[in-house]
Amino acid sequence: MKTNVPGRAHAALYIRVSTGRQEELSPDAQRRLLLDYAAANQMTVAPEHVFTENGISGRKAERRPEFQRMICLAKSEAHPFDAILVWKFSRFARNQEESIVYKSMLKKQYDIDVISITEPLTEGPFGSLIERIIEWMDEYYSINLSGEVLRGMTEKAMRGGCQTSPPLGYRSLGNGRPFAVVPEEAQIVSFIFEQYTLYRRDATAIARSLNECGLHTKRGGPFERRSVIYILRNPFYTGKIVWNGIEREGVHETFISRRLFEDANQRLDAELSLQARRSPSPRRHWLSGLVKCSACGASLGYNKGKYPFFQCWKYARGVHPKSCGISEKILTFAVQEYLELLLKDCPISLSRHPLPHPPVNESAYIQRDLDKLNAGEERLRRAYEAGIDTLEEYKTRKARLSSERARLSDALSLLDTAASDSDGTKKEDALCQIKTIQDLIKSDLADSELKGTFLRALLEDILWDKEANTLSFRLRKSL
Repeated sequence: MKTNVPGRAHAALYIRVSTGRQEELSPDAQRRLLLDYAAANQMTVAPEHVFTENGISGRKAERRPEFQRMICLAKSEAHPFDAILVWKFSRFARNQEESIVYKSMLKKQYDIDVISITEPLTEGPFGSLIERIIEWMDEYYSINLSGEVLRGMTEKAMRGGCQTSPPLGYRSLGNGRPFAVVPEEAQIVSFIFEQYTLYRRDATAIARSLNECGLHTKRGGPFERRSVIYILRNPFYTGKIVWNGIEREGVHETFISRRLFEDANQRLDAELSLQARRSPSPRRHWLSGLVKCSACGASLGYNKGKYPFFQCWKYARGVHPKSCGISEKILTFAVQEYLELLLKDCPISLSRHPLPHPPVNESAYIQRDLDKLNAGEERLRRAYEAGIDTLEEYKTRKARLSSERARLSDALSLLDTAASDSDGTKKEDALCQIKTIQDLIKSDLADSELKGTFLRALLEDILWDKEANTLSFRLRKSL
């Protein structure tokens, strides 16, 4: 039986509990049994080498932060431990493919064993076969468990049970009892329905009023247009429970009438139908997304009408108490005036890339290809270690990847040299670029998308401070 690892004195403990419903030991119980095993087998466990995850599934390794931290530590040059102790192999992983990959990597590359203290294995091929059978059973249990959970949730929904956390206006009593009404929150919900349906107020205006009163959503955040609409659309307030296509009458107390709910949703549907008939262009204005609000940093959206203007989208959703708008006429005039100032005093070049094309970061593309090579070499190494590729195949493919790496590295060096040489671009080139952008903006023939693309090659963003009545321009390259 594989109950001890001769000559090894250091071990790590990996403890994981998925949910309270499963038949599994608590984290404290697992820790106690693992420490007893380590003491009985002359292994020492440092406090920093105890990795615990509570309420996390074992199906996906990337979703387990403590597991990933343990693996990173195991791969370090310090070789902090020689074995990883688990209560059962299912604690290590429930996905057979990941279990095999991680165990093989730890054993072959870092000489670290994964030991289940309740599932001892014999040495040799038979022990490996038993280990694979255990992994298959663990994966089957995990898949079967998810199916059972889904069936249980469906059955609960069929009986009128609620699957989600209580919405604004309700609180959970636990033990399967219906949600109870919270009077203070119910007043907020009633206010939203009445203001929208009876007083015909816009959802944004309602959100702004709630925020001005210091009220918050169920999660404690400010109200927005979408959070108001979510409440208006939620049939739970009328006594209905809807989940995964199943609709049933609930047993919880209600405080919104069916008539009020239907009137609100009829108005919402009418507004949605009106919005669907609009066909805005990908960029409604060449300054869209470029102008930022000084109060919160959000973008100013373009509103086209008789008097076009730009407005902070957070104010439009009801988050800001004060307007942050600016007239389109004033804004476009300010941009053109700023370009005139640049033409009068431009100390250096603003771009290394000639117009009309926007700036392109070629170094980033080459670095991305180099990163792909790293991943390819890792897969190649794993294939060789797993016996999929022969030594000759491994050498041939490794040489090809090395050759490609050398080519990309040389190209990256040339780009860096060229970039360094281009820093001394003449002032006349920069002035020519600014003049090109200025002429393009003034032209009636260029569309909004083209103007916006060229202007973004020059400007990072424009900050609008309404209280100070100032516009701040930030160039893509510091002057």
